[in-house]
Amino acid sequence: MNNTAQALTVPDRRTGDTAPRRPPRLQAYAPQSFFAVSAVFHYLGPAFAVLLFAHLDVLGVAWLRIATAAAVFAVWRRPWRLLARGDRRGLMLLAQLGAVLAAMNVLFYLAVARLPLATVGAIEFLGVVLLATAGAKTPRNAAALALTVCGVAALADLRLAGQPLGFACAFGNCALFVLYVVLGHRVANNDAGTATGAMSGIDQLGAAMLVAAVAVTPVGLGGALAAFAHPVLLLAGVGVGLCSSVIPYVTDQLAMARLPRASFALLLALLPMLGTIIGAIVLRQPPTGQDLLGIALVVAGVALHQVPAHERLRRDATV
Repeated sequence: MNNTAQALTVPDRRTGDTAPRRPPRLQAYAPQSFFAVSAVFHYLGPAFAVLLFAHLDVLGVAWLRIATAAAVFAVWRRPWRLLARGDRRGLMLLAQLGAVLAAMNVLFYLAVARLPLATVGAIEFLGVVLLATAGAKTPRNAAALALTVCGVAALADLRLAGQPLGFACAFGNCALFVLYVVLGHRVANNDAGTATGAMSGIDQLGAAMLVAAVAVTPVGLGGALAAFAHPVLLLAGVGVGLCSSVIPYVTDQLAMARLPRASFALLLALLPMLGTIIGAIVLRQPPTGQDLLGIALVVAGVALHQVPAHERLRRDATV
């Protein structure tokens, strides 16, 4: 075997078998760059989904989103292999993440069908503030968190009147989004989910999406049936799934694997800011002066935040 071939193989830590080593191409990119991609698509997909609500039931659009993602992961990662060989602990984690993904997406769509996208985005961030607060261990990061919270508060400008069901769904989505961050971060840093070897975070995400598709089918499939008679609507639903549940969740995993949970939680402050921007462009929901002030504060807070050096070195070494 020549030197090049030797450099591309590495013995498995558990079995001793020699397996191909993936070239560290992704290490050339900062983890924040993966999050930036995720943040853009996090609301771009739902903005397009809102446009579909005029033609399909809200729960039907949610089903198309999750089913599309499950189909893509099934072809790309073949995640059923993980479900077949997983140990009890790993399977429980995947079941929990799948259930959270299903419920979170349903509640999110029920909320954005009734409230402005920016408002739902601001409420979504409220829960992860607690995660960011727990990790603000330096004065600089505490100041970054304070700026970010003030910015989100300016963006939110919540008026809890007129749409009680919409706000109930938005706050339910907020709670589930916290669970998504916690479980997703655990998946991204989990290498002991099976008895036979390590699973990548993206493989586990694919398995969890299969669980989510099964969970949402009883409530969502009926509302999606009309799309199968209209190819344009079906293609639009597939596009929503790619933009909402494939691209952002994959890039979330790439970012979570290299960022502490608190740092990732603070970066999530970009979501309500981008929700405001995308709502203005796609849904014609123009920002106010207060919205622009909130965006400036969020950008300042995220720019000020710094990942601790020891965390950055430790995580880069494991990717």
